[in-house]
Amino acid sequence: MNHVVIYTDGACKGNPGPGGWGVLLRSGAVEKELHGGERETTNNRMELTAVIEALRALKRPCRVSLYLDSEYVRKGITEWLKGWKARGWTTASKQPVKNVDLWQRLDDLVQHSGHQIEWHWVRGHAGDPGNERADRLANLGVPKG
Repeated sequence: MNHVVIYTDGACKGNPGPGGWGVLLRSGAVEKELHGGERETTNNRMELTAVIEALRALKRPCRVSLYLDSEYVRKGITEWLKGWKARGWTTASKQPVKNVDLWQRLDDLVQHSGHQIEWHWVRGHAGDPGNERADRLANLGVPKG
């Protein structure tokens, strides 16, 4: 099983506002950069979209080390998701889960892709080279004008 290192990030100019997502994938000496965006979105949606697009880019099951600076996404996927699903996609306070469409897509990818994923949080804007590149890519994805 190939080992892939992934860095993801999201950016938003206003929240909501125009936003972008960025992905850096590394497997051995090979690197691939991805980015995209939406005209009206939120930072959390872009953080989720970055992870979804990163995992969708993998063509076969991989061992993944995924680095992100979003505690929302990391805690959502590793701690909160099981409870949300058990409660019919509602929070502990009985509110609908925000961004449920993206959480369901991410859950489906994680459950059915065959990837073995290790989730790693890194402090954003703290000099981590992979995170800084993902941040630049996310900003490239923000729609202009």
